[in-house]
Amino acid sequence: MKAILLTDFGPTTNFVLDENVPIPAIGDNDILVQIKAAGFNPIDYQMRQGKTERKRMHSHILGREFSGVVVKTGKSVTLFKAGDSVFAASGSMGSNGTYAQYISVPEDIVALIPAHLTFDEAAAVSQGYLTALQVLNRLPVKKEDSIFITGAAGSVGLALVKMFLAQGYEKLIVTAGNTESIWQLVSAGLAPHQIVNYRQDGLVAKIQSINNGALFNHSVDLVGGTMSEICAQVIVTNGSYADVTALTTPQAREELFNKGALVLNISNYAYSLAGDKKWYGENLRKIASLVTEHPALTPDINIVGDLGAETVITAHNLMESNQTKGKKLVMRVGD
Repeated sequence: MKAILLTDFGPTTNFVLDENVPIPAIGDNDILVQIKAAGFNPIDYQMRQGKTERKRMHSHILGREFSGVVVKTGKSVTLFKAGDSVFAASGSMGSNGTYAQYISVPEDIVALIPAHLTFDEAAAVSQGYLTALQVLNRLPVKKEDSIFITGAAGSVGLALVKMFLAQGYEKLIVTAGNTESIWQLVSAGLAPHQIVNYRQDGLVAKIQSINNGALFNHSVDLVGGTMSEICAQVIVTNGSYADVTALTTPQAREELFNKGALVLNISNYAYSLAGDKKWYGENLRKIASLVTEHPALTPDINIVGDLGAETVITAHNLMESNQTKGKKLVMRVGD
């Protein structure tokens, strides 16, 4: 099969196309999927750079989410059959990454694609939406609570905003950094006054002023670094802080401790590390139901190109330079 290999940690020029990678074998509880589309995630370039995320690597083929068609099933598989259209956040649980034509994965982590989604859209759902759903499920939020979200125009942020709105949460204030991102958030259902440009001076005061001068009950940090400090400053005593990046600064951690904040670490791969693979399939089925019930949850995508080193290089450069413009990047894999 064709696949894009990472030859070494470092620059994007370390990606190469290999047309002779063996098609992966399957175990009794696995399915072999012909990948139709693959999604890109920031963890991909963080792995490529050799950062801490490299600990999650198990293959020289990167990529952690896909959609495709089942072509073969293990003898103990009961949930799927050849010909089924499926999607998954395979993470490190597959035979290889998703920058490839085929992947073998446990049936427990896979779900059927909702009928109204294309392969391209389905490939953009799993990773970000699983993260967003985990935030929604674990954050002790009530309908009347105020919620502050950083990095809301990314794939996780947009999914989370749409989920909150679909569930009737209205007191949202979010950050974005450019016109395209703001437009994406308005299209998702936010009013312009709910969106703060994080590049302006006096950011904390501006954020609070939009919330009628009050501190927030909850903050969701999808950025980390200095934004973790902003999140810590704008929540109430005993408020909640959802950390999706593990990039909080010492100052933020001190502020959160001083406020007696509830800190929630949001990690999708925590369940795979614990051996709970069923969590992925079960929650993808919940997401499939949500997207079917609320079509507005359908992701906004940018199809970067077909399977090839140049497509992967372009996607990584766009993510690293924060130029995704509020859209999920997708690579078409095809036949």
